Amino acid sequence: MDYTLRVGGEAGQGLQTIGGALAKVFSRNGFHVFTHQDYMSRIRGGHNFYQVRFSDRRVTASRDVLDILVALDLNTIETHRKSLGEEGIILYDSESIKKTFEEPEFIDVPFKKIALDVGKNRVMVNTVATGAVLGILGMGLEALEGILKTAFKKKGDEIIEKNIACARAGYDYALSSCPRCEAFRLEETGNRKLMLINGLQAIGLGALMSGCKYYSAYPMTPSTGIMNFLASKAGEHGIIVEQAEDEVAAINMAIGASFAGARAMTGTSGGGFALMVEGLSLAGMTETPIVIAEIQRPGPATGLPTRTEQADLLFVLYAGHGEFPRVIFDPGTPKQAFHLTNKAFELAEKYQVPIFIQSDQYLGDSQWTFEGFDPGRLIYNDYRLREADLEGSGEYKRHALSGTGVSLLAVPGEAGKHLVVTDSDEHDEKGHIIEDSETRIEMVRKRLLEKMPLIRKEMEAPYLYGDASPKIVLVGHGSTYGVIREVVDIFSKEQKISMLHFSEIYPLPESDRFDYLDLLENADLAICIENNASGQFAKLFRAETGFEFTHLITRYDGRPFTIESLKEDLHAYI
Repeated sequence: MDYTLRVGGEAGQGLQTIGGALAKVFSRNGFHVFTHQDYMSRIRGGHNFYQVRFSDRRVTASRDVLDILVALDLNTIETHRKSLGEEGIILYDSESIKKTFEEPEFIDVPFKKIALDVGKNRVMVNTVATGAVLGILGMGLEALEGILKTAFKKKGDEIIEKNIACARAGYDYALSSCPRCEAFRLEETGNRKLMLINGLQAIGLGALMSGCKYYSAYPMTPSTGIMNFLASKAGEHGIIVEQAEDEVAAINMAIGASFAGARAMTGTSGGGFALMVEGLSLAGMTETPIVIAEIQRPGPATGLPTRTEQADLLFVLYAGHGEFPRVIFDPGTPKQAFHLTNKAFELAEKYQVPIFIQSDQYLGDSQWTFEGFDPGRLIYNDYRLREADLEGSGEYKRHALSGTGVSLLAVPGEAGKHLVVTDSDEHDEKGHIIEDSETRIEMVRKRLLEKMPLIRKEMEAPYLYGDASPKIVLVGHGSTYGVIREVVDIFSKEQKISMLHFSEIYPLPESDRFDYLDLLENADLAICIENNASGQFAKLFRAETGFEFTHLITRYDGRPFTIESLKEDLHAYI
C-alpha cells in the first residue's frame, strides 16, 4: 500500500490544517508518512498544495502521481487533474467552486453545507474535508478526534464537539457516496505509533538536547521554523530566544552569548546570511564557538523565497574575509538533522570554530515518520573552564599556542583572578592587538593549519546504500537523500547500483575508514545529483579530491526532485 494525497487551494484556505491533521492521523495509526509543501510567497491567494504520502512501508520522497486530490478551488482541479492515477479520485465541493463534474473520478462532497448545517460555522469546512478523506479510506475517526480535542482545547467543549460532529458528517457522506472507494480501504497496522517530525523541528530539537541556551535570529523563510520551535520550548527549558532587528545583530548577539559562556546558535536563509558574513569572520578570528543554521531557498535576493534549492553551498564555504576553519553539515533526513546539530555543538565547542547546519526548504518543511531518535547517541562535553578548573594554574592566555590549535576556553567573569581577552584584530596569545608578522604567522597557523587536520578526522564517511560493488553510483548530499534512495531501490532490480550520500561535506572525510574514491573510480558510471544549476557539490568534490563527475543531474526550478522526475532524468544514462 502506497498512497499519495494532495490538498490544493489558495493560501488562507486551510491546506496546512487539513494536510497536517491527516499526516498526524496516519502516523498515529502506524503508517509511514512523508509530506511535502509547495506554497507561494504570499499570505492569501495564489495556488498552494500540501502533499501527504503514506504507506505501510518506509517512504522518503515525494511522488508525482496522485491517488486522492482534495480540491478546495477550481484552479486545483485544472492544475492537478492530469497528475491523477488511473484509479484516483477527486474530492470537491461543487457549490463552493461553482462547477459540477460528472466524470467517475469526481466525488462531490458539500463541505460548506455540512459545515453550516452541523457546525453552524463555515470555518469548519476543513474539518469536514478531513473527515471525508478518512471516510474514503475507511479509517476510524479516533485519532482525528484526539487531534481536534487538543487543537481546540482552549476554545471549549462546544467547539470541540461541533468539529467532531463535522468530521463525522464528512466521513459518513464520503463513505456512502463512493462505492468504488472500496479499493482504497486501509488495513490495520497494529498498535504501532510513529513520531512525525520535519527537518526544522529536528534541528531545533537537536539544539535543545545539546544544551543550547541562546538562539537569536531575524524571521526569514524557510529558516523561521527553528526559531518558532525553540521559542515554544524556551520557558520550559530555560532558553533565551531573541528576535533580532536584522541578521547583523542576530549573529553578533549569538557570538556575544557564546563568548559569555552560553551554547549559542543563530539561523537564517541565503539573503540573511549575506548580512551575517562579517560576523562569521569575527567568530573565526576570535575562535568563538557558534552554530549557524543556513536553510536554503532560490536566490539571489528574494528569488523564490518559499521554494527550495541547494545553491548556497559555495557561498557558505567561501563566505567571510580572511582564512579560518569552518565545518558544513548537510543532513538528508530529520533524524540526521537532529544528530548533526548535536555534533555541530560538540565540534564548535571542542575546536572553537563556526559550524553550519545547511539545509533547504524541502527538508525543512517535509515531515517524516520515525520510530524514535536515539538519545543515547547524543554527545555533551563541557569544554568551558571556570574558576575551579583554573585553580592553581598560571597566567591565563585566551589564545595560547598549544600545538593543536586549540586553546583553553575560559568563561569571562567566571574565571576567578584570570582575565579573558580577545580582539577582532590580529592578537597575541593574551588576546591583545598586534601588528608584527611573526605573531600573525603563528596565529594563522594555530587557528587554521593546525585545527583543520584534526577536524577532518572527526568527519564521518558518506553513507553507502545499495550494491556494495556498484557499476552505477548516484551521489548526492543533503535533502536529495530520500529520493535517490528510493530510485536506487527501483533500479536495483536490474542494475548493480548504489547511493553515496554525503551529510558531512566540509571538510570531506578522510578515506581511511571507507575509500569512497576507490568506489567511484571503479564504477562504470558516477552521477552527481544536485538541486542547483551548476553542480556546486561536484565542484567542491573535484577541488578537494581531484575526482571529476562525468555526469550531472541538476534541478533548479525551485522544486525538489520527485521519484518520477529523477527516474526520467536517469533514463538518459541508464
